[in-house]
Amino acid sequence: MIKPDFWEKAKKHLIRKDKALGKIIKSYPKDFLFSKSDPFYTLARSIVGQQISVSAAQAVWDRFEKKIKIVKPYNVKNMHYMKLKSCGLSKQKITYLKNLSDAFIENKIKPKDWKSLDDEKIIEQLIQIKGIGRWTAEMFLIFNLCRPDIFPVDDLGVIKGICVCYSLKYPISKKHAIKLSEKWKPYRSVATWYFWRSLDPIPVEY
Repeated sequence: MIKPDFWEKAKKHLIRKDKALGKIIKSYPKDFLFSKSDPFYTLARSIVGQQISVSAAQAVWDRFEKKIKIVKPYNVKNMHYMKLKSCGLSKQKITYLKNLSDAFIENKIKPKDWKSLDDEKIIEQLIQIKGIGRWTAEMFLIFNLCRPDIFPVDDLGVIKGICVCYSLKYPISKKHAIKLSEKWKPYRSVATWYFWRSLDPIPVEY
């Protein structure tokens, strides 16, 4: 597990800028974001995690990974619908995983190009795949490419973490959340990760 090269610098910056967030960061001195480095794995896991809690997503993913053994496009494409369903996946998510497999097999997306592209360009490419919306693309940017300044404002966990941290009534509006996030630039991915960390007994990963 390799720590992003900006992580320690980001922690110092956020602790200096925001005392409340700083307390959370200091509570988890040894934890950090790490990349799985496999784009297909991260995107598949993000699809599984759509609109369910971290613990529920983990349970479904564990069953899925146990049955598929190796998470690769051809393996997902060839896996029977009922076998996927038995992992706890909805019909919609099964369709999305098959779409993702086809996109990789048919080279509709080109992960090798992404290092040279900015965040929004990568999001534009990813949301062309049915089943990948902005939230899933943002999870990819955080957990696979380790981009430092992503703020997934549609993520309920982030909003909940912010509300708990600042004793705000849940939920706050997107506008309010975005305004608050200004002070965490250029390390909003790091702030986001610590808000998630404050809510869950295990670190979030994709």
